[in-house]
Amino acid sequence: MQISCSVMIFSFRGEVSTSRPSKEIDVLPSAAHKKFMNKPISWDDQRAFLAVLEEGSYSAAARLLGLTQPTVRARIESLEAALGTTLFTRSVHGLTPTEQARALGDSAKAMAHASDAFIRSATAASGQPGGAVRVSVSEFVGIEVIPPMLARLAEIHPAITIELELSNTGADLLEQQVDIAVRMFPPRQAALVAKKAGAIRMGLYAHADYLARHGTPQTLDDLKGHRIIGPDRDRTDLALVQALFPGLAPRDLAFRTDSHPAVLAAARAGIGIAAVQRPVADADAHLCPVLPMLAMPALDTWIVTHENLRHVARIRAVFDHLVEAFSIYASGERP
Repeated sequence: MQISCSVMIFSFRGEVSTSRPSKEIDVLPSAAHKKFMNKPISWDDQRAFLAVLEEGSYSAAARLLGLTQPTVRARIESLEAALGTTLFTRSVHGLTPTEQARALGDSAKAMAHASDAFIRSATAASGQPGGAVRVSVSEFVGIEVIPPMLARLAEIHPAITIELELSNTGADLLEQQVDIAVRMFPPRQAALVAKKAGAIRMGLYAHADYLARHGTPQTLDDLKGHRIIGPDRDRTDLALVQALFPGLAPRDLAFRTDSHPAVLAAARAGIGIAAVQRPVADADAHLCPVLPMLAMPALDTWIVTHENLRHVARIRAVFDHLVEAFSIYASGERP
């Protein structure tokens, strides 16, 4: 049962580092390339194309863009005429992208990210702490940790607007899909600037009602008769668990989920014992520590941005604020 307790260490590691090799694809026939070079293509048409590609229908794309369905259809037809190719075919499942459309998808996404970054940069004058800042965090951090920090930021810098992206996969800062990321691993790319904000401690917790019904474990052996909350199918978590504890099987856990907020929700509901970030659990009057002297690894926390953005006033303001806020959070102090 000692093994089952240790599994929980890996349930709140947050983001998973991913990298994608860059590559160029010649998506247009070379004979037609010069013809299209002199033919202007509307960005509005390309935005409509990307929306249809991602949503799978004119109607869904229209809702996403805030347009009418005929307008989206017209923009797709205009783009197809400009490119001289068919981008979508009808099927029983909606609109199916052609091979040409799929090849164009990455380029359209890159342009959309660049457009978003351009708009964020233009929302405030240079040197002024105002405008939009896009921040990427894990689901658990986005739901349980960062909202109070952003509330304080709004009081200090009311002209700054936050766009919060919740994802357990590391956002691409090199392509500036986001301006700032909160990560549980240090960046490896030279173009990124990062500052360690602290190490968040983990601990085992259970609802007071659960402990009243089942008793409070005093030793690791006491955990054998308790319900343990842990990961389900997440390959990263399971691989880490199997590497350290080869004999552990998911069926040994009484409640399994790969959603980090759901792990906390299950503990709050009294389902069993789970590993939780201590600052969050200690702030909940209904959660009680279990084996508080048990040593568990901490989560190193980094605030990261692109080196080209570190001197932009609004980016620097949010970056510095998050470094300070997460340092306080990791220390267990109240701001």
